[in-house]
Amino acid sequence: MRQAGYLPNPGKIVCVGLNYRDHVAEGGRPAPVRPVLFAKFPNAIIPDGAPIVRPAGTHALDLEVELGVVIGSTARRVTRQHALDHVTGYVVVNDVSARDWQGVKAALREGEVGDGQWLRAKSSDTFMPVGPVLAPREAIPDPQRLRLRSWRTPGAGPDAGRPILMQDGSTADMIWGVAELLEFITAAITLDPGDIVVTGTPSGVGVFRDPPVFLEPGDRVRCEIEGIGSVENPVIDWNDDYA
Repeated sequence: MRQAGYLPNPGKIVCVGLNYRDHVAEGGRPAPVRPVLFAKFPNAIIPDGAPIVRPAGTHALDLEVELGVVIGSTARRVTRQHALDHVTGYVVVNDVSARDWQGVKAALREGEVGDGQWLRAKSSDTFMPVGPVLAPREAIPDPQRLRLRSWRTPGAGPDAGRPILMQDGSTADMIWGVAELLEFITAAITLDPGDIVVTGTPSGVGVFRDPPVFLEPGDRVRCEIEGIGSVENPVIDWNDDYA
């Protein structure tokens, strides 16, 4: 049975960057030699239907569909052979990113520089929509064979109201699979029940398109993973009325 209406409250959110071969290639970068880890905080989590808020100061909001792995039992120095025993289930995640704050060259206007790290760019309020379904581990026999897709529905312009496919990939393209990531992470960081590992995104993100495509207020974003479900959220600008 899938747990519907799921909204996590993790103590830790450990994210993985540059973990899909096609995403690394679209950015013109070499593949990393080990997993690239960064953190999000629980303040970033919002449920299906809640607004993604573009904060003042960024003009380059982007989407990233990702497989979220929810920990079910304490994992410390686990081996990849037993790593999945510590997983309770899987969720669909949108790793919203402010590409200008992140410092991606294609997102920077003249004279702009990034933050030098990813914290504000990745963990601002509302930057982690999570789908309402927790698919139990037993329902996903192989987390490395799942199709991931994302769509942007513009709120204005000639394509207003028409969903546009952005990403269409497979977890088979991960450089490090779920079990390998858990082995690497828990060698140094203990994962507790309820913690989430967010495992990377496939190609098709807006910043590497020509020209780049960023999320604007009035747009809607939908992320979907085969066998788990989807999360869909509108995009709004921050204002004094938003609480």
